[in-house]
Parts: sequence; C-alpha cells; structure tokens
Amino acid sequence: MAAKEVKSALKNAREAIKNKEYKEALKHCKAVLKLEKNNYNAWVFIGVSACELDQPDQAQTAYRKASELEPEQPLAWQGLANLYEKNNQADFKAELPSVYQKLVTLYESSDIQKCCEVCKKLADLFLENKDYLQVARTFRKLIQLKEDGRGEKAVDKGEVLQLWKQMIQLLADSVEEQDNETQQHVSERTQLSCVNSDEAARCFTQLLDLDENSGLGRIGFGVRALEEGKYEEAIKHLAQGEQKQIVLCFVMPVTSILSTELLASNPGLADAVALQGLAHLAKDELQQAEQNFLKAVELRPDSWEYYFLLGRLYWHMGKESQRDKSKTQTHLLKAAKLDPFLGPAFRYLGHYYREITKDRVRARGCYKRAFELDNGDVESGAATVDLSMEQGDMDSALEVLKAVTEKATPGSAKWAWMRRGLYHLKIGQHSQAIADLQAALRADPQDCICWECLGEAYLNRRSFTAALKAFARAHQLNQESIYNLYQMAAIKQTLGKFKEAASEYLQIIKREEYVPALKGLGECHLAMARAALEDYLDGRAVDLIQEAISYLFRAVRQRPDLSCLWKLLGDACTATHTVSPNRARTLRELSDLLCHRCYAQALKLMAEAANLWYDLGLNYYHQSSRLTSPEQDPEYKLLLEKSLQCVKKAVMLDSSNHSYWNALGVVCTRTVDWYCMCVHILPTSIVQIYLFYLFNVLLFIFFQLVSFLESNMFSFFSYKPLNPHQQYQRNTCPTTAVIFQALIAETVGSYDTMDLFRHTTELSTHTEGVKGYAFWVCSTLLDKSNRDSELYRYNIIQMNAVSAAQVALCKYTERIQTDSGAFTMLGYLNEHLHLKKQARQAYQRAAELLRSSEQSESLNFALRNYARALCNTGQWDKAVRVYSSTPKEELHDLTGLALACFRAGHLQDSLRAYEQALTVASSEKEKTYILTALAILQHRQGCMDVAKTLLFKCSMLQEPAAESLLSLCALGLVHSDSTLASAALSELLKRTSGQGTVEERCILTCTLLALQGNYSAVQKEAARAVHSNPGNPSLWALLSRLVPQYYPRKADVSCCLLRLAGFLSRSLTDDPAGWAALMAACHTENTARLTVSLQPFLQTVRVMEERERPLARALEAWALQQAVSGLKQSGQPAEAEAICKQALSPEQPAVFLLLRQIQCESLLLSRTTLPSSVLEQLSSAVLANEACVQAWHWLAEVYRLQGLLVQAVMAYRQSLQLASQLGSFSGKVASLLRLALLALGPCMVRLLNMTTGGLTRKNITVWNTHKFKMWLWGHLMKTRSRMGPETRRLLERIVYTPSPLQPETVTSVARWYLLRHLHAKDDHELMDTLMDHAKAAGDSKLVEFHKQLSS
Repeated sequence: MAAKEVKSALKNAREAIKNKEYKEALKHCKAVLKLEKNNYNAWVFIGVSACELDQPDQAQTAYRKASELEPEQPLAWQGLANLYEKNNQADFKAELPSVYQKLVTLYESSDIQKCCEVCKKLADLFLENKDYLQVARTFRKLIQLKEDGRGEKAVDKGEVLQLWKQMIQLLADSVEEQDNETQQHVSERTQLSCVNSDEAARCFTQLLDLDENSGLGRIGFGVRALEEGKYEEAIKHLAQGEQKQIVLCFVMPVTSILSTELLASNPGLADAVALQGLAHLAKDELQQAEQNFLKAVELRPDSWEYYFLLGRLYWHMGKESQRDKSKTQTHLLKAAKLDPFLGPAFRYLGHYYREITKDRVRARGCYKRAFELDNGDVESGAATVDLSMEQGDMDSALEVLKAVTEKATPGSAKWAWMRRGLYHLKIGQHSQAIADLQAALRADPQDCICWECLGEAYLNRRSFTAALKAFARAHQLNQESIYNLYQMAAIKQTLGKFKEAASEYLQIIKREEYVPALKGLGECHLAMARAALEDYLDGRAVDLIQEAISYLFRAVRQRPDLSCLWKLLGDACTATHTVSPNRARTLRELSDLLCHRCYAQALKLMAEAANLWYDLGLNYYHQSSRLTSPEQDPEYKLLLEKSLQCVKKAVMLDSSNHSYWNALGVVCTRTVDWYCMCVHILPTSIVQIYLFYLFNVLLFIFFQLVSFLESNMFSFFSYKPLNPHQQYQRNTCPTTAVIFQALIAETVGSYDTMDLFRHTTELSTHTEGVKGYAFWVCSTLLDKSNRDSELYRYNIIQMNAVSAAQVALCKYTERIQTDSGAFTMLGYLNEHLHLKKQARQAYQRAAELLRSSEQSESLNFALRNYARALCNTGQWDKAVRVYSSTPKEELHDLTGLALACFRAGHLQDSLRAYEQALTVASSEKEKTYILTALAILQHRQGCMDVAKTLLFKCSMLQEPAAESLLSLCALGLVHSDSTLASAALSELLKRTSGQGTVEERCILTCTLLALQGNYSAVQKEAARAVHSNPGNPSLWALLSRLVPQYYPRKADVSCCLLRLAGFLSRSLTDDPAGWAALMAACHTENTARLTVSLQPFLQTVRVMEERERPLARALEAWALQQAVSGLKQSGQPAEAEAICKQALSPEQPAVFLLLRQIQCESLLLSRTTLPSSVLEQLSSAVLANEACVQAWHWLAEVYRLQGLLVQAVMAYRQSLQLASQLGSFSGKVASLLRLALLALGPCMVRLLNMTTGGLTRKNITVWNTHKFKMWLWGHLMKTRSRMGPETRRLLERIVYTPSPLQPETVTSVARWYLLRHLHAKDDHELMDTLMDHAKAAGDSKLVEFHKQLSS
C-alpha cells in the first residue's frame, strides 16, 4: 500500500512541476519522504522545486542528498550543475568543476554527445579561472572522445581539427602563464597533427595576426620551414620566440629527426650540425652542443650565426666560461664583426663588460648599440638607462625613456614607464611619477614592485588614502613582504587610525622583531594614551602607557644606538605625570627612575638636540612638583636647578622656539629671583609666538601676576604651559583662547562669562575651563532670585548645565584629587541631581582634604555639607558626630544637628540643639520653623500643652510658616479639637493656594468635616477638589477611598474612580500589574464587579504569556481566583462556576479544584453529609494540586464540617509538611494555627480529651518560631482544663518578657487572662503590679476591666 502511495505522490509531484506549481510539488515530495525518507526521485524533485522557488540552499541540500543515495545516477548531478550555473555564489562556482567532472565520468559510458557538451563547459570554466593545465587536459579528453568515436560510424576529422585549432587559439595568449605540461599538450598536437596541413599554416597565421610575438605561431612556421628544408627561415622563426627554451623544447623531437636525416645525407652541411647542436642544447647537453657549434664554425667560418650561438652558449655555461676571454668575448665579438647589425650579440657583450670586466662605459655602449638596432629589446634598453643613471648621465637616460614612452602604446613599455617614474620620484616630481607608474601598471597590473613604487609616490605627495590602497594592493600580490604591511600601518598611524595601525604592526612583529614596527607600536599606544588623557580616561591611559613602554623596551634591546627610541621611551614615562596618583602610583615611581635615564641616553647619542634637553628639563620639573613638602625637602632645589639648566640648554640650542622660552619662564617662577627673570623671558617668548591669542593669554596673565589682582590666575599660568602633551592636544589653542576670554569677561563682570566657560568644556576638557564652568553653574543655582530670568532658562535649563558641569567635574576630580573646592562643587551638583551617595563621597573627600589645612572656615563649611549629605543618605548617627565636630555657632550647624539627633532618636539632644538655634535665629521666618520643630519634638515626648503653646506662638508672628499652621491643624484633628483645627485650617487656606498643597488641603478639610460629623460634606469636598484639579490622580484615588466609607450607597463608583486614577497615573492597557492592582482594589472595597475587568486583564495576560509563560499562568490563575471569590461573596455562584468552566483546561488543575470548591460550597453550607465517592473526588482534586497549601486547608475544612476530625488533622499535617518543604513560613504558621483552632473547638465545649490535648501540645513543640503565640494557645488550653502555676508562668512570660516581634494584641490578651487568674486567686499584690504595667503600656481596656472586677 505504501509503494502505491509513493508512486502516486511522485506522479503528482512530476505533474505539478510540469505545470510550474512548485509549492504543490514540494508538498507531494514531503509526503513521499514521510513514507520513504531515502527516495531518490523525491529528493530530486525537491531540488527542482526549490531551485525554481529561488531557494538555492534547500535545492543544493536536496540534490546532495539524492547524489549520496545513488551517486551513479546523473539526474541529481545534472540538477546540481543547473543550480550552480544559475547562481553566482562563490561556493557554488567553486563546486561546479567537480560536478562537471562527475557528469563527464557518468556520460562517458552512456552518452558521448552529452559528455562532449559537458567537456566544453568544463573547459570554458577552467579558462575563466585561468587554470590552463585543466583547459588543455579537458580539450585532450574531448579530442580523444571525438577520435575514438565510441561506436560512431565515422570520425569527423574536420571537427577534430577544429577542436585542436580552438584549443591553440584559447591558449595562445597565455604562454607565459602556462606550465610545462600545458605547453607540452599544445606543442604535441602542433608537431604531430598540424605540421603537414595547410590548415596549420592558416592557424599559425591567425596566431601571429593576434599577437606578432606569439611563441606558438613562431613554432609552427619554424617547424613547417624545417619540414620544407628552409633551415635559415626555421632558425629565424624559432629564434624570435620570447621563451627560447620552451620553443626549443617544442621543436626538439622534430629537430632531432631532421638533423639526423640531414647529416646522414650531407655530412658536411654546417646547418645540419648547428641544428643538431640546438637539439642538444634543448636537452641541456651543453658539451655536445659546444662540439656541434665548434664544428659548424669550422665548416663555415664566415657565418655570424654560429659564432653567436657559440658565444651565447659559453655565457650560459657558467662563471668559468664567462670569465674565459677566449670563449665568450671572442666569439661574440666575431659575431658582431661579421654582422654589425646583430643586436643580441651586442646585448651579450654588454652583459660581459658589465658583470665580468666591470667596464660600465663599454657595457653601456654595447647596450645602447643593441637597443638602437632593436627597439623591442627590453633588456638592452633597461640596461642602457640604468647604466646612464649610475654614471650620472640623466639626460641620456631621459632621452631614451622619452623616445620609448612616446612611441609606446597603452599597456606596453612597462620597463620605460617604471624607470621614468622612479626618476621623477627621486627628483621630487611626485605627480609626474604617479602618472608614469600608473602607465607601467597598465602594462602589468600584477607587478607588486610597481604598486610599491606607486604607493611611495602617493605617500611623498601626501595622498595618504591613495598610498594606502596602493600598498594594500602590493601586499595582496605579495603577502610575504613586510615592507608593504609596515607602510600600510605607518600611513594609518599618520591618519590617526592608531588602533588599526597597531593591529598591523602586531602582524609584523609576529613574524620577526622588526624595529620600525616595534617603534610604531610604541608610538600608536602612546598616541592613544594621550587621547585618553585628553578625555580624562586615566585607567585606559595607564594600560596603554604600559603597553607602549613594553614595545619600546623591546625595540631598544634590538637597536640601542637609535636616539629616537630612547626619546620615545622617555616620553612614555613622562606621560604618567599627567595621570591621577591613585591610578598609577607604582608606575610613576618607576617612571621617575627610568625617564631621565632614557633622555640622558638619547642625549649621549644626540647631544645637540634641543628638544631632548627641553623634555629632560620638564621631567625634572614634574618630579619637583610632586614632592609633598618641597620647602623642607633638600631634593626640591636640586631638581629645580637641574630643570633650569636643561631648559636653558634647550634655549641656547634653539632660541627661536617659544615653548622653550615659555618653559624657562615657568621654571624660573619657582626660584627666588623669578620676577626679574620673567620680565626678560616672557617678552622673548611672546616675540617667538605666532598665534595672536596665546600672546594675549600670556601677556594678560603676566600683568595679573604683577598687579596681584587675581591670585588664583597663577594656577592657570603654571599649569598650562607645562602640560607635557601640549603639542599633541587637538584643541589646546582654541580652548586657551576661549578661557582667556572667559577670564576677561569674569573680571569685567560680563554676563557672557558662563557661556564662554561652557564653550571651553565643549572644545576639550581643560582644568581651568571645567572649574570655571562648574563655579558659575553652582553660583547660578545658589542664587534663588533669578529663576524666572531668560538668562537662567538658557544657561541652566536649555543647555543642561547641571549634568554637563557634573560630568566635567567628575573628570576633573578623577585627575586632580587635591582640590577641595572642586569636590565641594561636585557634591552640590550631585545633590541637585539627587545622586545622594555620590554627593556624600564628594563632600567627604573635600572635608578630608581640608582637615590638614589651616582654613578652619572652609573646613567647617565642608563638614556641614558632609553632615547634610549623611542625613540625606540616612546615616543619622554619623551625621550627629560630624555636626558635633563643627563649632555649632551658625544656624545651619545647629538645625542640622537637631534634625540628625531627632532622626537618630536622641530627642533630648535634638531639643537642646533647637533651643540653642532659636537663640541664634535672626529672622521671624527662621524662628517660626524652629518653633514648629520644637512643637513636634514636644508632641513626640507627650507634652501636648507645650506643643500647642509653641504652635500658637508661631501663629501669632507676622509671617507664620505654612508648616506651623499645618502642624497646628493636625494637632487639633488628632486630639479631636475641631475648634482648633478649624481655626488653623482657615488661616492655612488663606495663606496657601498653590497647586503643590491642594492634596494636603483636601485631606485636612475632609478630615475636619468627618470630625465634625458632617459626613455628606466629605464626599462633596473631595469631589469639589477633583473638579478643580481633574488631572491629579491622587485626588481621584482619595475620592475612591472616601466614597464607599462615607457614602456607601455609591460604593460601586469607587471601582471606576480608582480605575480612572490608575489611567491618569499610568496606562493600564498593557500592564498586568496595573490590572491586578485594580482588581484587588475592587475586591477590597467590597465590589464584586470583577468580571468587568477580568476580560481585558486576561487578554493582557495572554499577550504576556508568549514572553513569560509560567508567570503568565500563575497570574491568570490568581486573577481567576479573585474573580471567583468576588462572585461568591456577592452571591453569584452560577456566574463563578461558568467562569471556571470557561477557563477549564488539562494544563491547569487548579481551575478544576476551584470548580469543585464552588460546586461543593452549597452542599457544605446546608450541612449535607457528602458521600464517600464525592469525598474521594475532592481528595483526588487536591492531590492534583499537591503543591498548594491552601488546597489542603480547604480539604481539612471539608473533613471538619463532615465531622471527620482525624482526616482533618491528617490534611492539616500534610499542609504543614508541604509548607516546610517549600520553605513557606506563612504556610507553616497558617497550618499550625488551624491545627490549634481545630483542637480548641472541642475544648470550648468542654470535650477535650487526651488526643486533642496532645495534638495541641505537639503543635506547641513543633513551632519554635514566634513561641509567644503558642504560649498563648497553651494558656487557653490549660484555662479550659485546670488553673495552676504552669498557666501563670506562661502568661507572666508573655506579659513581662515579651519578644521584640511580639504583637501588642497578644500581650493585651495575656494580661486579661492573667488578671482573671490572679483575681480568682485573690492575689492583690500581683494584681497591682500587673495594673502598673498595663498603665505604663497604655492598656486602658484592662484598667476598665479591673475596675469592673473590683466593683
């Protein structure tokens, strides 16, 4: 049956393919594969359909699968070939030859015609890939198939000849690129099949028409001339081939036969002897060839050809014969004398004079003569030009090159273009050199040397991108060359692509320890480190500096004689001076030891290098700057003196460099007579500076120093000129100019000051610019009077000034960690951005820096800020200690200390601090706030009258604070004093009318109305507030809470109100949490309308289910539980059952259990005895939800209602065990309490027996956590059974030694039972002690109960 189905499906697939219904065909094929997964035809049909549906990968997989199943069947291979032919993917093209070869093998024994067609395609493909050997082999295979016939009646000789002709034409233009085997295939047929044919003559003629230098054409005519006995013509044709050894190899078989026959018939024929010598020469039989050529000379001493052949033979026989004057030179000279127009003779003479006798003049003359005789002699022309350039005769060389290039056609005369390009490159005419080298590349695009020269020309012309492409092409052609890779890396380094350059340098040093590459790696890492330092990324900079030092050390080990390497190593060490000390403390110490030694070693090699003296002087200066106590350290003056002498030396060697003069002036500022020296040095520096704005900067700063108008300007003067990376900073000069403008604007009080400082932070991270901008941002923020000004909105809000200044200051403080003012500003900005932890850290650092200074006022300010930040982060005790360390003379210190003490629980200390602050306060507003705080403290301590008096005192002031009136109103509401609350609220409403207090005012008003008993007005007041502020979600939420409480008839409205509040605060549409909260709110407000919200909630959950399926299921089950619970409470069991049935699925057993609970609820309420089968079903439903503690609780309750107490106990114990396994504390508590309640029931009706009593005691033993609750249950049990000492001990333990986590309700109940127990014992002393304890705890109910017992 399956075979019939397979056959039918294959037939349908074939018909679908014929009708071009390829998708339908795929369906049929897949049906076949389900029945027979290795069906060959099905896989082939899938390949055909997928190919037509433009699914090449699937088609390839199908065809490959079919070919693996039956590799000898051609159908799948043919499909693969068609697929690969249609697609241009690289992997398809690479596999196509192997597919063709497989088809040739398959068709060879079955279909010769198809085999020939595939062979032709295969040959074309190999020719396209320039695989000439495979082209020749394929044609040989094709010709062999045609010649064999393989069953055909007759072989078409013309067709075979046409194939040979086609092969020769295809391979004629690529002789130089063919290997010996390829050429042998071509020459074999040329010799054996075409030599006696007129068709061969036509073929050779066409070859020469296509290429006049075609070696195969010359071979053909030479062999034909040999056959016809025209030996001189044969030699001429054979000698004109460029590949002479190959030519001789081609004609060797024929030449040997002909020369033997000629010598047999004419023993004294010189041509035959010479021809036999050529045959020996082709076989590398040099001695026999020499004898033949000598014999030919003897037979015909007047023939120049034989002397030339003999001289050339001696030249190629080796150095010994070359040096033998009687051999090479003599025979070549005789050949030249016999034929003065024989160019090759003069060329070989040129070789002799240049390489053997070293006579450049004669060699040049011979080459020149050879080139004049034959302008196509490339070797002679190139040698002529080279020797002319060596001898300094550039005019002659250029004359030759010009003559050749003018006559040259495009794509020819490569040697002339190349040499002329190199000449122009040498003399600096880079554009002309580029044009010449491009012409040379047209002749040979694969010459890597020419590409290198072109790259050099571009590089010298500063065309870096073009040079990079040229060197990349040269590297592609010759990947073994390190030079090309190095030049590519060097160009990328010049272009600023340091990371890419470093990766290419690394490729070089993996091959060998190439010193230029190591130097480049060091420079790249140093440049990247400097860029990181400009961006204040010190950690990254340290890593890069370490890498740079490592590579430069390796370079120095290889070449310690190079001054540049020592200087770079010193620069890398000097770069660490800019880094923050905490980032590279060890590295900086090592750099100090190493840096000056590197510069000293460089100076040993180049003592007169001014820049080395300058760098060494700066290094000494930086070392002196880092000394902690320079005035007490004797090394300080020594380092300054060394620095001064080094910079002076630099100025002496190069007095035109303004940087040297400027550095000299800066170093002199640290000496005693700095003022007099600066008067002479700075003007000299200014004269040398070409940039106008820098002149203005230095001049302005100098006058500031002299006039002492602005003392902090000295920091800018001393820092900027000594920046060790000044020459590398991209925007140093523009930033400095803008800083200068900002300082001028600050001095004259211009409103553009802040904008100018902001501009400096945008240009680059400059210390003065950052600090200036941060100062102005903080000053603007502290000025509360300008909030509505246009300038504030632009500078602060629109330009995002706070965030920008904070980021800039973070960089500044990361680098400079000794500026307390910067840390203080950073802390303030962090506070403004609500970054409390960062603000605390910044203030702490500022305070630490100022502790060692003598600036007591600044220290107190820093401590005050630090303490405030500690308060903001909740560290009250630490804030108290910090505030206590301040003088506590200012109001801010006292109020901060009072607040910290209050939050820390030190109420008396807080009270004293506020009282002291009250004496310091100067304005009524300050006094109002302090009095309000005092009132709150007094109220906290229970002094209600004092608090009320203080608040009344606040309200009597001329400008009472809103907070004092608010506190007074709240005090009246708490103590049910409607008169006080009403008066305070009226005064508060008069003074506050802003949007920010509308919620507070509404709550206070509603509370006052409720206190007065005017419940109907509560809802109206809230509604009025909502009407006035419809966009406030808090008011809607308040109204939703007030309506069901004070207007129960409209309780169902609260659900809609809460939903509206939720929509105002955030959209609930796609938020399951929002819907869940709304559902819970509805349930809490006794609103059983949950089905209204259930559908959109479940829809939202289903969308969520695709992302988080387990969570979505749990949430859906919870929502269903809430809905069913609400419907059950509202008396709608039918609707609840319908919802459960709608959501019922095998994947959710909890829904099935919920359905069973709803169905059994009416039976349980009616006290109907349930059959045992129903109880078993309920037990099975619970077992299906065995991981649900609540399910076991419900089953236990069912057993209890049915009077099955033992089963109920077992169910509760099962729930307790499950809760313990799940680690659910609340589950364990609930199970234990339910067990205790189950045991307490019989006790209440005095039916306690040993079983229930033991059960309760066991629960007491099991639950060790929160033992006070178990003690209370134990007391209840004992109270019902007997009264005794054990009962009293349990109760006294609960009352007098309560646990910190013990609820007050438990303690109150225990007091009540203990009082009853003591009253029964008539123990008045213990009762008095218990009552004192109750009064201290505020247990007024127990006091009332005691009065009733005593009466």
